Amino acid sequence: MKVSARLGTIAPSATMAIDARQKAMRRSGLPVISFGAGEPDFPTPEPIAQAGVSAIDSGYTKYTAVNGIPELREAIAARLVSDVGLHYAPEQITVTNGAKEAAYLALQALVNPGDEVIIPGPYWVSYEAQVLLAGGKPVVLPATEEDEFKLAPARLARALTGKTRLLLLNSPCNPTGAVYSAHELRAIGRVLVNSEIGVLSDEIYQRISYNGPAAGFPAAVPDLFDRTVLINGASKAYSMTGWRIGFAAGPLEVIAAMNDLKSHTSSNATSIAQYAAVEAFRGPQHAVGEMCAAFRERRDLIVRLLNEIPGIRCAQPDGAFYAFPNVSGVLEQRLGGRPIATSLDLASYLLDVAYVATVPGEAFGAPGYLRLSYACGLSTIREGLARVKDALKPA
Repeated sequence: MKVSARLGTIAPSATMAIDARQKAMRRSGLPVISFGAGEPDFPTPEPIAQAGVSAIDSGYTKYTAVNGIPELREAIAARLVSDVGLHYAPEQITVTNGAKEAAYLALQALVNPGDEVIIPGPYWVSYEAQVLLAGGKPVVLPATEEDEFKLAPARLARALTGKTRLLLLNSPCNPTGAVYSAHELRAIGRVLVNSEIGVLSDEIYQRISYNGPAAGFPAAVPDLFDRTVLINGASKAYSMTGWRIGFAAGPLEVIAAMNDLKSHTSSNATSIAQYAAVEAFRGPQHAVGEMCAAFRERRDLIVRLLNEIPGIRCAQPDGAFYAFPNVSGVLEQRLGGRPIATSLDLASYLLDVAYVATVPGEAFGAPGYLRLSYACGLSTIREGLARVKDALKPA
């Protein structure tokens, strides 16, 4: 059978491919250290896990409403008021199978064939593919560490055309850890305010910020509140990646369209996970702060160790849990008898020789960089970076 031509425009997720490969190597007995997947290593906090167990014991194992159980949408609405001062009615919120599905549904609901979607780079691996699957045209505006990995308003203004439909913004950012200030978001908003262009604001790492609470686009730019779809979820802040609970909040007509599409695809997020997420959003929040403090300590360590490796420089990220070092200084050489011309070559070499899994910058539209997740223990960071440093020594 022939596969749809539509799927010929996309490639598999590079982060998932790296994760699958390193897991296969581990199963074969190799001592792989992974800095690949963006997944907190902490267990789901006990009260949340127990709420999932209680849901099973109470028989909450049936279909739910497509947009999620009322208790969860109400809890999310209350959390948004508490955390960022945003007021959404529960009907303006839809619960999804992770934030990834929320972004996909939003793009399907908003993008027509030929519409341009501006994506600041470096960008999360699935954005470009999701825009293509919606029939849109990704317009990538890359930045480097000299720009603090942030989109300048003047550059955004120059990129706008009559076909521009959306700006897809991610702060705190995967893969760079860059965090836009409220002032920077307002400057971006001023470029868009007199247009009809919408904003898809992915804030899944909002609670993992090291210089105070991260600003969010709809909170910082209220003039564009009715043209913004907010994406967030439980995965990162509450260490609930496998529970697959995300959400979108936005204009009622957009959320309704997303629900219509969802009713023909995944129907509803897992009922058990939804009841656990009620506890996550509604219950005590101290575990979030504790995890964030641990991530800060890990960030400080991994950035210091990376900058001690000749040829590598790494800016300090302000949020999320990724280091994004520039590795151009160790390229264009031979290591272990093999040519290392690109960051893709380097990532492959480190996995094969040092048994260290990283993600090459090509996956994020940023050749010359690697992404290392520091959602792992301090001892793992020390051992992994020692291996990298040793593997990069000239023969």
